Amino acid sequence: MSQLLVRQVDPKTVRKLKARAAAQGVSAEEAHRRILREALSRPPEEKPSLIEFLSDTEVAPDVELDLGRSRIIETRDPGF
Repeated sequence: MSQLLVRQVDPKTVRKLKARAAAQGVSAEEAHRRILREALSRPPEEKPSLIEFLSDTEVAPDVELDLGRSRIIETRDPGF
């Protein structure tokens, strides 16, 4: 099996991952694998947008989204 190293993860995100893993009775590493597997195993026509995915309380129950900045970036002319 391959390995994946994720650097510079916000400590709050790590705490949430560990809490989610504990609630599921698995390691943080297994919880991470499950999240990735779920996110990447959906057929393309069923895949939600990133916002929809993060808003799903089963996938990311403790994620808090600040959509204000996202909307500013999306409406800005990329200039290319």
